[in-house]
Formats: sequence, structure tokens, C-alpha cells
Amino acid sequence: MAGGRRPVKLICFDCDSTLSAVEGIDELARLRGPDTFALIEGMTADAMDGKQALEDVFARRLEIIRPSRADVAEVGRRYVETVEPDARGVVAAVVGRGWTPVIVSGGFRQAIRPLAEFLGIGRIEAVDLLFGADGGYRGYDAANPCTRSGGKAEVISALRGELGADRVIMVGDGVSDLETKPAVDLFVGFGRYAARERVRREAESFIVSLGELLRLA
Repeated sequence: MAGGRRPVKLICFDCDSTLSAVEGIDELARLRGPDTFALIEGMTADAMDGKQALEDVFARRLEIIRPSRADVAEVGRRYVETVEPDARGVVAAVVGRGWTPVIVSGGFRQAIRPLAEFLGIGRIEAVDLLFGADGGYRGYDAANPCTRSGGKAEVISALRGELGADRVIMVGDGVSDLETKPAVDLFVGFGRYAARERVRREAESFIVSLGELLRLA
């Protein structure tokens, strides 16, 4: 390598239905009762399957739920409780191999942070929720690319430039993850919790446990 520089390697993980078994937005909806949960779960599934554009449901789901700061903290605990069984060991292993792990998610930074800390992942690219002094919902960072179709690819391209990454892997379950394929060197579809046919078909590799990632990274 030129000048003895060590290669910079990024491994980007989706959060929902990848590092954790649950979808955070659906868990927020669950706190509002079964009818709200069923409505939001259907909208999330349509977006993750590519049947509906993410930007068409992102604000609408949040307006229906209007999650409080306390609700988001509860989902943060839920993420840790439902962590993918191999995730912690895999993150430690890839770091030992010289990879820098990053979470790239259309979920919410405040909810994801406890899981990132549990896993030893220092960087989170996700959407900030906004709260009032009383902890009530006041909106979200609508400028974040992860709120729209193709946004994760934009985030990863920016990360590659910022960090001078020589190689980038993305791991995720949804169509929003699959959209990163042109921006990464390897897209790995993940099907432990949601085996989406388009992702399975178009991914360069498809795994059903994060432990399988160690033969690819």
C-alpha cells in the first residue's frame, strides 16, 4: 500500500430487523395500542419491501404516533433486549480485523444509541427526533437523507469520502438497504427476521445470521 497507509474499511449495518429483531417505529406504535400497531406495521412493511416510497410514509407514521422522549427510551431498551444473537461478537471480530463499524439507519438516533453502545459501535448515522421541554414530540430532522428513498446510499458515499474508505460493506434487510448497492463494494442481504424476496434476489450475498458475515469480511 502506498506510503504504508493501512486500508480504511467500513462495515455499515442497518439497525431494525438486522442488528435487532424489531422495527423501532413499529415498537413505538405498539405503545399506542393494537390498532395503531397494525396500521404502522403495514406501512413499514410496504416501505421495506419497496411497495411504497419511504418518504411517503416517514412523516405520516410519526404524526400518527407522536412519540415522546420516554417512548423512545423504552424502544432503546427493547432494541438491546432483542439484539441479534451474534451481533456483539461479530462487531468485536470485525473491529479486530481492521473494520470500522457504523450503523446506517432510517430509525431514530436516540433509540439506537443504547444498542450502539452495547455493541461497541461508535458512529450512528440515523434520524434525530425533536422534543419539547416537556418531552413531547416536536418533529424530526427532515433534511436527513435516511428519511427518503436512496438516502442511505448518499450517507455511505459521504462516509466513504469523509473517511477515505478503500472498501465498504453494507448489511441490511430492506429495499432501503439494497439501494446502497451502487455505493458499496459488497451488499449483504440479511434475512434472519425479514427475508424479503427482492433483497434475497439482488444481494451479492445473503445471510440469515450475522455470524455468517465473518466469512465475507
